[in-house]
Amino acid sequence: MPKKVLFCATVDYHFRAFHLPYMKWFKEQGWDVHVAASGDIELPYVDQKFNLPFQRSPLKLQNVKVYQQLKSILDEHYYELIHCHTPMGGMLARLAARKTRKQGTRVLYTAHGFHFCKGGPALNWLLYYPIEKWLSAHTDTLITINEEDYRLAVQHRFKAGRIAHVHGVGVDTERFKPADESARREARLLLGYHPGDFLMFYAAEFNKNKNQQLLIQALARIKAEVPHARLLLAGSGSMQEDCRQLARELGVEEMIDFLGYRKDIDTLLPLCDVAVASSLREGLPVNILEAMACGLPVVVSANRGHSELIADGVNGFIVQPTDSESFAERLLELSRSLQLSHKLGLASRNRVQGYSLTQVGSEMTGIYSDYFLGDTDEAESKYSRAYI
Repeated sequence: MPKKVLFCATVDYHFRAFHLPYMKWFKEQGWDVHVAASGDIELPYVDQKFNLPFQRSPLKLQNVKVYQQLKSILDEHYYELIHCHTPMGGMLARLAARKTRKQGTRVLYTAHGFHFCKGGPALNWLLYYPIEKWLSAHTDTLITINEEDYRLAVQHRFKAGRIAHVHGVGVDTERFKPADESARREARLLLGYHPGDFLMFYAAEFNKNKNQQLLIQALARIKAEVPHARLLLAGSGSMQEDCRQLARELGVEEMIDFLGYRKDIDTLLPLCDVAVASSLREGLPVNILEAMACGLPVVVSANRGHSELIADGVNGFIVQPTDSESFAERLLELSRSLQLSHKLGLASRNRVQGYSLTQVGSEMTGIYSDYFLGDTDEAESKYSRAYI
């Protein structure tokens, strides 16, 4: 019988967005791959999928039902490995797996950015910190994706069997890469943009944390000096209409393209002049890694994830998440100097190599191999050759 691995997260989109290479890798190693998450997306490399009604909030009673369903799944199937993600996926999977851990199952949890962090809301510390610290005792390996979270887990003596740091979820530097000037110019024209437009790009859900209002306010500050500026906002969410209303109030509605959910970001990013990001909290943001891989300079709000990727003045600029004036000043600098943009963009492309899918794939397969797959170097080599 093949070994089985269970991936667990709040929503199945999380796996389609970030973890398909690792599911594929397990399949190639001869494992059965199961997934437990909310949603009905068809995922490749998956032998069995459990659609469970996870709720994001730990206070929702429906999560009790999910916990019971997970326990039933673990009673029915013996998993050599459970790898859980997202706060609620990680909490409920680790609670449900306490019995099966005693039978030899290994439980890994990737923290994609602790909800409690330096400068974070007191409520997040009161609610999430004690939960995560307690659950660490039911975790064989706690995986962090940024240095701040890693230091916090170590310094606060989280009781996982091992605390590891990997460089995000990996960005495909072959898919996300700069475009040559002629292709860039032609593609812009096809999409209705002029070659001389100053295009700024941000892909994120419209919610309070992503803080798109900062970008709209900064755009309003530069509209007179950079009338050819365009802000491209990809994504959807509950606060999109609020952002549209703010754009109307500030007179920049015609300078913003609300693109909705997009699957072609790898073709849009190389056409732009700068990537922007305004979020209040990030773990290690994939959207910025993708922009860096495309050779773009980046202007971002200050938070732990952005600060790990962006060296201020080297491959982009970091400003405070409420300072639209400073954000606008940095955008003006880039709009006025093609030389500066190229310099920062080249530094972005060089810096992102340490966060590539190849690099992170080797780090993750090394962790998996420590438990099950024998020779770590051989397993990493197979990953690098076959999947990147």
